[in-house]
Amino acid sequence: MSQPPLLVLYGSQTGTAQDTAQRIARQAKRKRLQVQVLPLDNYNMANLISESLVVFVCATTGQGDPPDNMKNFWRFLFRKSLPVGSLSRLDCAVLGLGDSSYPKFNFVAKKLHKRLLQLGASALLPVGLADDQHDLGSDAVIDPWLASFWEKVLTLYSSLADVTPLREDEPLPPTYTFHFLDDVKEETGDRLRITTDQTVPSQSHPFPARLVSNRRVTDPSHFQDVRHIEFDITGSSIQFAAGDVVMMCPRNAPEDVEQFCQLLGLDPEGRFTLRPTDNTAVPARLPQPCSVRHLVESYLDIGAVPRRSFFEMLSTFSNNELEQEKLVEFSSAAGQSELHSYCNRPRRTALEVLADFPHTTAQLKVDYLLDLFPEIQPRSFSIASSLQAHPHRLQILVAVVRYKTKIHKPRRGLCSTWLASLDPAQGEVYVPLWVKKGTLKFPKDRDTPVIMVGPGTGVAPFRSAIQERIAEGKTANVLFFGCRSESRDFYFRSEWEEMMKAGHLTLFTAFSRDQEDKVYVQHRVKENAELLWDLIANKSACFYIAGNAKQMPASVSDALKEAFQQEGGMSADEAEQMFEAMERTGRLQSETWS
Repeated sequence: MSQPPLLVLYGSQTGTAQDTAQRIARQAKRKRLQVQVLPLDNYNMANLISESLVVFVCATTGQGDPPDNMKNFWRFLFRKSLPVGSLSRLDCAVLGLGDSSYPKFNFVAKKLHKRLLQLGASALLPVGLADDQHDLGSDAVIDPWLASFWEKVLTLYSSLADVTPLREDEPLPPTYTFHFLDDVKEETGDRLRITTDQTVPSQSHPFPARLVSNRRVTDPSHFQDVRHIEFDITGSSIQFAAGDVVMMCPRNAPEDVEQFCQLLGLDPEGRFTLRPTDNTAVPARLPQPCSVRHLVESYLDIGAVPRRSFFEMLSTFSNNELEQEKLVEFSSAAGQSELHSYCNRPRRTALEVLADFPHTTAQLKVDYLLDLFPEIQPRSFSIASSLQAHPHRLQILVAVVRYKTKIHKPRRGLCSTWLASLDPAQGEVYVPLWVKKGTLKFPKDRDTPVIMVGPGTGVAPFRSAIQERIAEGKTANVLFFGCRSESRDFYFRSEWEEMMKAGHLTLFTAFSRDQEDKVYVQHRVKENAELLWDLIANKSACFYIAGNAKQMPASVSDALKEAFQQEGGMSADEAEQMFEAMERTGRLQSETWS
């Protein structure tokens, strides 16, 4: 049998599945296999019937949903009209990346595996179910799974055994080469490709929204800086409803960009064009020509905690024995707990790692930057306003992420720090953004009451919903809001008070630190069991939870089940069944983030 070209297709939401797909491709290149890596929605699905060897790597998002960059593929694959044996030529393998603390653990990978078999494909090995919760992370499953995958490929294609693979310590050729322009630095290129015409803004064509205001809404003495930020979206053709989210790509801090360029000896003002070394397309988000500053500031994720693949690649450039030894250890299966202590636990950034390995960093060739650093991923925020209440405006509520680890310099969230630094008083500021359908859906029926539990910034989507519902004459709105202190972080207080006066809102508050005993939203849910039971059992109310995914969602869910038992005279099992039935029919929805 001749040597197969390998196709690696991925569905990735945060970049982890993409990183794993690229790792498989690097292993294939070392075995001198022809390989192509693509997000599933960039692949022409009609060609699948003629492929011979495909690996699918996919994450599961939300409530068991496929990632955004495989949604079209997913719809296509589950068409009833696809003939049963249409993939009978295909040898494939499915690797899922998931987190077993979610109920639909690796749901997408399991379902994909089953569907490919239905269509006649042969699975080379059982579906791999990597779990973030494992002590060693996803690699505990990925490493052995990949070892058996390559064994199977070698038995299938015996000609591979005759090929001498590339040594592990040899750098692979880069995906792109940089061609620097030595012409006069004209003002071109670095403007993001943004649209102001009538196409709906998207990731490849975001809308430059003007920043109208950026206000701190927590008391100056409060430990956390939370911002209420407003954008002007006039002329954008952006539409959104309650529960939708806004997406934006953050930028690296100017001082980090400077340090990065210094460490690598790059001129931030240098301009270049990219040329792919194989059939890879140049990233759509990068203008051609592009400046080094734009690449580092807006594209390369230098402030993230690097993955194992970063150390693997870095080790191939090192000519310093001590540094190389450490990098090889960090990229080996045996060195993962060491890597965890060095990198993940203290949240050390890729930029800080480069500074820790100066000899290796000095050897880094610019051509490898796009292989070494992942692309900055878009961040999403619940929209906290309604177009009916605020036409042409879009508002968000952002907690600025800042915390201490054993590293002297405080850790900062990339997007929240960048947003907090934008000041409309210093001149016009534009933020490229686009909107995406959210998971929360609110009832159309005018008389259906809505019960919302949104402590902290979890209240954002509910502010949007309440504004929208009041504008539509829907006044059966119940909100449970919790925060630390009535005087320090009670967001939108005056608005809620006005709505209550007008009879449009019933509000229950829990201020956890304002008294000796801590009071949380779940306590208020328990105290109001009678009201909640009446609204749910007699008036078909819908129940929503939004906020931090630590203990709150589970505690609120337990409090609600207790209310069913107490007021509805149910057994624990019956309460559980009622809760699950509400989830199934969309009467109970949650949107939580970690």
